[in-house]
Amino acid sequence: MSVRIGVLGPLEVRDTAGQLLPVGGARLRSFLIRLAISDGRPVSVDRLAEDLWADDGPADAANAVQALVSRLRSTAGRDTIEHGPAGYRLAVAPGEVDARAFEQLVVVARGALAAGDNAAGARTLRQALDMWRGPALADVADAPFATATIARLSELRLAAIEDRIDADLALGRGAGLVPEVEELATAHPLRERLRGQLMRALYASGRQADALGVYEDTRRALSTGLGVDPSPGLAAVHLAILRGELSPGRLAPGSAAGGASAAKPAQRRRISLPAQLTSFVGRGDELARVAKLLAESRLITLTGPGGAGKTRLSIEAAARVADQVPDGVWFVPLAPVRDALDVPQAVLAAIGAQDLAWPTDPVEAARLAAMEPLDRLSDVVASQRLVLVLDNCEHVLDAVARLAARVLADAAGVRILATSREPLGLTGETLCPVPSLPLPPQDADADEAAGYPAVRLFADRAAAVRPGFAVDAETVGPVVRICRALDGIPLAIELAAARARALTPAQVADRLDDRFALLSVGSRAAVTGGD
Repeated sequence: MSVRIGVLGPLEVRDTAGQLLPVGGARLRSFLIRLAISDGRPVSVDRLAEDLWADDGPADAANAVQALVSRLRSTAGRDTIEHGPAGYRLAVAPGEVDARAFEQLVVVARGALAAGDNAAGARTLRQALDMWRGPALADVADAPFATATIARLSELRLAAIEDRIDADLALGRGAGLVPEVEELATAHPLRERLRGQLMRALYASGRQADALGVYEDTRRALSTGLGVDPSPGLAAVHLAILRGELSPGRLAPGSAAGGASAAKPAQRRRISLPAQLTSFVGRGDELARVAKLLAESRLITLTGPGGAGKTRLSIEAAARVADQVPDGVWFVPLAPVRDALDVPQAVLAAIGAQDLAWPTDPVEAARLAAMEPLDRLSDVVASQRLVLVLDNCEHVLDAVARLAARVLADAAGVRILATSREPLGLTGETLCPVPSLPLPPQDADADEAAGYPAVRLFADRAAAVRPGFAVDAETVGPVVRICRALDGIPLAIELAAARARALTPAQVADRLDDRFALLSVGSRAAVTGGD
């Protein structure tokens, strides 16, 4: 039996004839929703038990889950649920779950908008938005497993509404949009795109003064609540209204109000590496080696303990080869990624794949939208020559290894530079250990100590927080003690140097016995931003 599942509102299950199928019991409904939001991927018994029972789990999780499976199969058909080594999965086509169908239609609509067909885009967006019957995943609104999905779908719904409003404005329908946009802007007072749309709708209704009032209200709210000024996009709408230059087609979807859609395909940058705020100290030999390896090998992994400086070295090395790869260097921070299944999506986001123009052919656009993220990534980079910097891989190592193997096999022009506390373990991987910085002898004088990278790093970072600081006869002893006590680990040295703002080197050195407290203050980005 084939079924259609609705989660954009209270759970609904219907057969192919449209007949509503009863799914009784909160636990059974939660079980079906949990599978439905997994996009056809299997979910393990342990994960299901944790998500469905939380801390009050059954003594025999396997039997408890199997009982739910049996009940669901009796209602929706035996073939609806499949079981394999990785767990249970919902065996229905992606388009039979309304949330996935909604996402696919939004992609198709944005393709039409990007091609300048506002009428088709608005029509398709209305079709997509009509699928919503209430809040997403209403039956499990308080379940921890649903929080992220609810947030993502709700944001996508609001962005789709904004896209549709933009299309309607471009079609000259602004006067009839005022009540709807006023309600939305009131519900989201700091969402500048909606405020810009309200200004445009009011202007189209002949209410120029009210439109300008919306801008002033927004400016005050942003200044008071966030301490920021309106975005350039919102300011452009304001200026166009003041000059009387605003016409229905003047502002294309997303062009001036901060929208997600663009009238023209985005221009991709050649390089996407984090800008650095400090000088690069003490890694000249390693930098030359990594740059050389990038010219010779397709997969290089910088390995070493946390704080060794792998991230910074990868950024500096990648910047050196940026001019040699036509399609750019792309930095992918994986530290925020918690679920291994999200690794391909993180890479797609980092390389700007969402900004690339979608095919105007609805069938082709729908095909791309239905692709798994790793398949989509492989498709995007297949014919490109670029460098991917995959940073902080250790906690999602298996997923990164699968991604690297697939991309390197499908895209001959791609090179990967990874940073990890351990190797990816792939054939052809070139390992480049990143050691601690060389240390001076314990009795080194100022001139001798200044020749060691660890001391130069401390001096550079200390001078940044205490202008005029230098390693001299008075400070060399404590500085050498600090660097040696911290084993030449760059991150630890930087955090210790940050304390020079309030402490002398001797005081910092004396406090190293309480290392955790001493080094817990410094650059917040340095503590959480990788190693």
